[in-house]
Amino acid sequence: MSINKVVLAYSGGLDTSIIIPWLKENYGCEVIAMAADVGQGTEEFEGLEEKALKTGASKLYIADIKDELVEDFIWPTLKAGARYESYLLGTSFARPPIAKALVEVAKKEGADAIVHGCTGKGNDQVRFELTIKALAPELKIIAPWRVWDIKSREDAIEFAEARQIPLKITRETNYSKDRNLWHLSHEGLDLEDPANEPDYERILELGVTPEAAPDKSVYVTVGFEKGIPVSLDGEKLGGVALIEKLNAIGGANGIGTIDLVENRLVGMKSRGVYETPGGTILYAAHDALETICVDKETAHFKETAASRYADIVYNGQWYSPLREALDAFVDATQQVVTGEVKLKLYKGNVTTVGLTSPYSLYDVDMASFGESDYEQSDAAGFINLFGLPIKIAGQRTRKKGV
Repeated sequence: MSINKVVLAYSGGLDTSIIIPWLKENYGCEVIAMAADVGQGTEEFEGLEEKALKTGASKLYIADIKDELVEDFIWPTLKAGARYESYLLGTSFARPPIAKALVEVAKKEGADAIVHGCTGKGNDQVRFELTIKALAPELKIIAPWRVWDIKSREDAIEFAEARQIPLKITRETNYSKDRNLWHLSHEGLDLEDPANEPDYERILELGVTPEAAPDKSVYVTVGFEKGIPVSLDGEKLGGVALIEKLNAIGGANGIGTIDLVENRLVGMKSRGVYETPGGTILYAAHDALETICVDKETAHFKETAASRYADIVYNGQWYSPLREALDAFVDATQQVVTGEVKLKLYKGNVTTVGLTSPYSLYDVDMASFGESDYEQSDAAGFINLFGLPIKIAGQRTRKKGV
């Protein structure tokens, strides 16, 4: 196919570093690099433009999409209570806004194609490409890992070394990592064998192990308005600042690290270590607040919707009619999810210790073991009617023996 100009999803890591010269060698096209700031830290952008230009890119865009990531992707997923096999979807919901930014640069630059460095074994290729198909179906997509002769990360390192491309990793530290405001994931090397215990002291970057956490508990209070976190310990905060603060507090107390074998969309199982300190606290707080604000039938149905929502996010189907429809349902359930949740953090554990809400359905008088207006005699008639099918089935068994 004829390709004159492309936009590359660029991080300066191993894969995207070698893709620029590979594109120049195989397509002879102009390469525009775009890096997305999703809260991975300023150190990842130091020297990035110089590196991109030296390896063959004509320019580098840096798209700051942290606020968009939080407001338009993280908060809807949190409100839904979506979890994929205990995974809080940190990489999953970050890919669509990155792809959206790539599309915007591609349209501005008049590019023919978008290029990404996802492997043919991973989920991210699907998340990027489904977003591009939804927002700019006319653009071509190039995925080098699906067509080039490089077969492994070791091959990729050799390719880089042969072209004197500087790398921040070695063969010994070559974990596959993804970091954003919400989480940090680690895959590869010794983690590929589920029999190996992770070397947490070597791996962890956002926090410490529970054993290394302080021997004293820490209390935090998270305030919500319509399901969205808006304050921490009484201080109003924007989403980015709130998550950053909770990451620091949670990480210091050993919160939010999981070792997970998950079922990838492409069919295989994969093992990774995920650090999500602030997100783990927010999910615990949101879950707890819903217990007093959301009625039984809605809460039970929402569990089903949350599972489906998680599949949609994990599978890269963010820009789909079903996700939009589920958002409408979730938003309706969150109209009453306002209040404060007090939590105790201690050596990896998050415990709810206090709940308040102006929309609470918890009636102390009704629930109390003391004297109340509850008519206990009403229970007899309720049990008779509720148990009628069981009673009739029991009578049949006694008469017929079946």
